[in-house]
Amino acid sequence: MYHSTTRNLYKEAALNPDQGLCCTTTPIWQLPELVTPNRMLQMNYGCGSTVNPRDLVGSPTVLYVGIGGGMEVLQFAYFSRREGSIIGLDVVDEMLTVCAENLDEAERKNAWYESSFVELRKGDALNLPIEDDTIDVAAQNCLFNIFYDDDLKRALSEMYRVLKPRGRLILSDPVCDVEMPEELPRDERLRAMCLAGAIPLVAYIKRLTAIGFGTIEVRAKRPYRVLDQRHYPTDHLIPIESVEICAIKDSMPADGPCVFTGRTAIYYGDAEFFDDGKGHTLAQNQPLAVCDKTAGALAALGRDDFLISGPTYFYDGGGCC
Repeated sequence: MYHSTTRNLYKEAALNPDQGLCCTTTPIWQLPELVTPNRMLQMNYGCGSTVNPRDLVGSPTVLYVGIGGGMEVLQFAYFSRREGSIIGLDVVDEMLTVCAENLDEAERKNAWYESSFVELRKGDALNLPIEDDTIDVAAQNCLFNIFYDDDLKRALSEMYRVLKPRGRLILSDPVCDVEMPEELPRDERLRAMCLAGAIPLVAYIKRLTAIGFGTIEVRAKRPYRVLDQRHYPTDHLIPIESVEICAIKDSMPADGPCVFTGRTAIYYGDAEFFDDGKGHTLAQNQPLAVCDKTAGALAALGRDDFLISGPTYFYDGGGCC
């Protein structure tokens, strides 16, 4: 559940924009005829981006949870310009009010934008006021990391519930592969500030696949913040990274989920191509993006005519599955 510390922090962040609250690791989208109001930019409370044109073909219905100042809501509307195509959800009244004001300003500054494109609703990520199987793209940016484990599972399950088959959950959250001292995750203010709630990337992916997402794409992983010995109760440096993930609600393969972490396979044998008999054909000396499962299966063949890269944590589509 939302702790009062979190509600108060984001109430204050709505009334008095705090550009230092979060620190996005991605550039702000610069798109033709898109003008972003200054207050939206000041309230860019995210650690990455959840907006990608290849997710937004066909004017999809988009659910955005934790609206902030509305910048990504506006960006989604840029790609899906029809009445009610974007649903923005937040639990903090003040954030809803300020977001609505920002979108009104956006309508004055953008000839293409109409207020009917976006519907703002008050609602809880743990109990989404959305019907089953009605959303094409669901997104959240630097929100779910504030939840403790049981609530994180519930929030992810709610997103899965409302997505249509083949729908996409796009998320950006901090992750941390270094163990934190016990007192840090219990610090509600540090958790609300998107610092102390970070969990390992592998653990995050396991939570997504356990819910039923059959395909996971890790699209970016970048340095974000540190918890250091000078300023926090820790005896070791704790690096935190920002991750961008797309989880697709498709059928779970019999041999387990397809998780793309930016690995590539190159066949350089004597034949023109290599067919593994499982639907993967590799042309000679041509790179093929492969999921971790396929990379492992190819490596297990023990051949000396394959190059299989490690994870780059950057995946931009295509691939083996």
